[in-house]
Amino acid sequence: MQGKQIAIIGGGPAGLMAAEVLSLSGHSVTVYDSMPTVSRKFLLAGKSGLNITHAEEYTHFANRYGLASDRLRPALDAFTPNDVRSWAAALGTETFVGSSGRVFPKAMKASPLLRAWLSRLNTQGVKILTRHRWTGFVESGYAFDTPSGPTIVHCDAALLALGGASWPRLGSDGSWTSWLRGKGVEVRDFQPANCGFDVGWSEMFRERFAGEPVKSVIATSDAGTFPGEFVITANGIEGSLVYAHAASLRDRLERDGTATLVLDLSPGRTTERVARDIAQQDRKASLSNRLRKGAGIEGVKAALVREVAQEGDLADPQRLSRLIKALPLPVLKPRPIEEAISSAGGVSWSGVDDRYMLKAIPGIFVAGEMLDWEAPTGGYLLTACFATGRAAARGIEAWLRR
Repeated sequence: MQGKQIAIIGGGPAGLMAAEVLSLSGHSVTVYDSMPTVSRKFLLAGKSGLNITHAEEYTHFANRYGLASDRLRPALDAFTPNDVRSWAAALGTETFVGSSGRVFPKAMKASPLLRAWLSRLNTQGVKILTRHRWTGFVESGYAFDTPSGPTIVHCDAALLALGGASWPRLGSDGSWTSWLRGKGVEVRDFQPANCGFDVGWSEMFRERFAGEPVKSVIATSDAGTFPGEFVITANGIEGSLVYAHAASLRDRLERDGTATLVLDLSPGRTTERVARDIAQQDRKASLSNRLRKGAGIEGVKAALVREVAQEGDLADPQRLSRLIKALPLPVLKPRPIEEAISSAGGVSWSGVDDRYMLKAIPGIFVAGEMLDWEAPTGGYLLTACFATGRAAARGIEAWLRR
């Protein structure tokens, strides 16, 4: 089995992790990437602090992948969040756990870790060819456009790690879907995940509050109830709290045509207390003062109440308190997938065996965001890319030993 030629198409975290495993086993590994440098999405995600994994209890961690949790579990078990931290430490990147449980490199940036990783891959003999865009299958191999012109690559096995369809300017544009479908592989259409949503703001609200953070709120949807914060945009809403509800809001919109994010603007106070405290305010006082003194909300929160309130809500302490504690914010549609942090959809699990090989195309394996799974932000996305890359590499080794 030693010395097989392995082609890895896609130089993101999943592809590089597979290259690491396979090169350690003595195979000749070449990574092909369409961009001038590899792992551009990885680098951009780490510009403001690379969230490499999450330190929550592992059983909870492993269930963050929704319907794909069971299929991903063997790969995650073989490369847990603790393993991710140990792997990073071996590359000279010590990590720490933030207050939210998210794990970051002490240096915060992605670039030192990537440089050390690429150096180690080079030492292990991994060849990386950039500006090599895969253009599809040919009878004798894989076709690429390169700076020197078209070329065909022949190999004993190949791993596709081309990512999903978010951030296409960084290389993940989903162009591969038609080629796999042409080979009989079931591919679910991509949808935005961890994305913002459009809201029908009034012009006055949009002009005044676009860019304003909404802090210390609790949001509820079909996904559950979570505390956090988000940001008002000119088009609607975005931010970590919105992303936690993105999948359920997107799916509800697709199913019913409407979806609502319910906001508690005054956590820590009961509806009864808010109603009582507002009723005690001077009725001649402005609404802003009554909201500030009676409910502890002002600024953008008070403006949200005005934006959503129906006639009669603002004058009735009971109705106003219910609005403050359960403000129904209707969302219109997800923001375009080009703006999303990640994507849902991809290669259906029914077409992939336990080795991460495509059932329709023996000898071709898939990993990372090409597969049909999604997860919230917080280190879950990156950990699953690492884990599936390793799992696919082990699958390639098992297939080559057949």
